[in-house]
Amino acid sequence: MDLHPPHCHRFASHLDLAKIRHIVFDLDGTLYRGSTLFDYTRATLDTLDSLGIGYTCLTNNSSLSAKDYLHKITKLGLRGTSDNIFTSSLATIAYLKKHYPMLKKLYVLGTQSLRNEFLEYGYTLATEVNGEEPEMVIVAFDTTLTFDRLCKAAWWVKQGKPYIATHPDKICPTDLPLVLVDCGAVCACIENATGRAPDIVLGKPDRVMIDGIIEKHGLQPNEIAMVGDRLYTDMEMARQAGIVGVLVLSGEATLEDFVKSGLETELVVDNIAVLADLLTMAHALTD
Repeated sequence: MDLHPPHCHRFASHLDLAKIRHIVFDLDGTLYRGSTLFDYTRATLDTLDSLGIGYTCLTNNSSLSAKDYLHKITKLGLRGTSDNIFTSSLATIAYLKKHYPMLKKLYVLGTQSLRNEFLEYGYTLATEVNGEEPEMVIVAFDTTLTFDRLCKAAWWVKQGKPYIATHPDKICPTDLPLVLVDCGAVCACIENATGRAPDIVLGKPDRVMIDGIIEKHGLQPNEIAMVGDRLYTDMEMARQAGIVGVLVLSGEATLEDFVKSGLETELVVDNIAVLADLLTMAHALTD
């Protein structure tokens, strides 16, 4: 296969792209940045459709509910359904249903969109106003974070309440001149104040999210690829799940970051358009 650097920076010798039947896409930094859709995203998804390759949008960003994410990607001009969107908040809810089936009252450090999603799944929310005592603390990516609510979450963590983080990301990619402080950084703040890290951190790289997709679509590990811009979530998830990892350099990670990481990711490309070209070439060679 003829590869053309610098667009493709690594192509593992054992990789057979013609076998890929499903792609799991990270969202921010991979399909778009902030509120700006990459100009090649629609064409890339059209290419996947033409090749008969399915895809799922998978995100750690828990600032929006799955319903609001669907609205966002539709507004950006992408086709989406509730069937092919999976978020770290849904993974958290699934974890609670399985491991804490009797638990109902939560203190959620998250946006109103996220809190509404927990309400829709039958949970009640303790507030800092009336001093209600929660059964568990959930910390997410809270773009509406206030000092009072941060301090209240830290208080309940300090009291020994079970404590879950929806995902480990320290920052969220953006097209704005800001550093968007994400869930992992907020958890680090709480840990410095209380001495406690989360009892469990869900979302990527937890392989449970991938295992569900594999089971749902009847896939083998070499038939599914995780495509994303982060080494410690997207590519680590691919490694843990034993699936194909495709690092794109359109978001957080740089080529230098990849080299320093020592990860054995199968494919490193500038963006998903390069991946689409490689997939098209691989299928052409098998026709």
